[in-house]
Amino acid sequence: MAINAIDSPAVVPVGELLKRWRSARRLSQLDLALEAGVSARHLSYVETGKSQASREMIVRLAEALGMPLRERNVLLSAAGYAAMFPETAVGAPALAPVRRAIDLILQHQEPYPAFLLDRRWDMVATNRAATRVLNYLRGGSAHTNMLRQFFDPADLRACVVNWEEIARDLIRHLHDVVAAWPSDARARALLEEVLSYPDVPSQWRARELGAAPTPLLTVVFRKGERELRFFSTIATFGAPHDVTLEELRVECAFPADDATADLCKSLAGGDELQNGSVA
Repeated sequence: MAINAIDSPAVVPVGELLKRWRSARRLSQLDLALEAGVSARHLSYVETGKSQASREMIVRLAEALGMPLRERNVLLSAAGYAAMFPETAVGAPALAPVRRAIDLILQHQEPYPAFLLDRRWDMVATNRAATRVLNYLRGGSAHTNMLRQFFDPADLRACVVNWEEIARDLIRHLHDVVAAWPSDARARALLEEVLSYPDVPSQWRARELGAAPTPLLTVVFRKGERELRFFSTIATFGAPHDVTLEELRVECAFPADDATADLCKSLAGGDELQNGSVA
């Protein structure tokens, strides 16, 4: 069940937010109270606005609901408390060790593509292989957002053989993002945008899209007579206490067949020659 969209989360009463999250998690008041170790009666009073929850109670309820860090901050703000989790820019000195780790993953993925993405599929960083493959397929892209690349008929979408399968899976994940981060108006706007592209089935507006995903999704690109096949792995940061770190992920694409692996290696060889790395 999706959580209703919230345009101005700061003005939504904390009790209403709790009810929406509890409904999304399919928990009764008693279930949530037991999970959080609080009184069911007190929880009922908080939801109806008859009682003020302490900061500790809000933190415990958010933990029991499994809320993302950004939404925990929203819940705390609605209850009249300061945010608990910082949101640090990727380029900030405090995240220098994290950036080194990300750079290491991106570089070691060569000659295959790798991407650093935020929760809205904006590409924060990529390795050179990602650029090489995109240039090979389309000569570049007008978008720095992966969803826009896959949904825009004038962009990467034109090269995807199994576009409907891939696009359905991407929409499913975007619905999940909108549900998990209901305060994120930009994520909702992105969902509306990609749904408005040509030939996107109207039934994809529903979060439950029907067909179950395959055990391992492989994207198939075609240029001329040649096909490239990739599957992906996703890496996230363990136990983050920063909003930015929780929402970043590294996606690494791997060749699904020898022909794709050989082409990626060939493209890398040409890049090295152009940059004088090979005699």
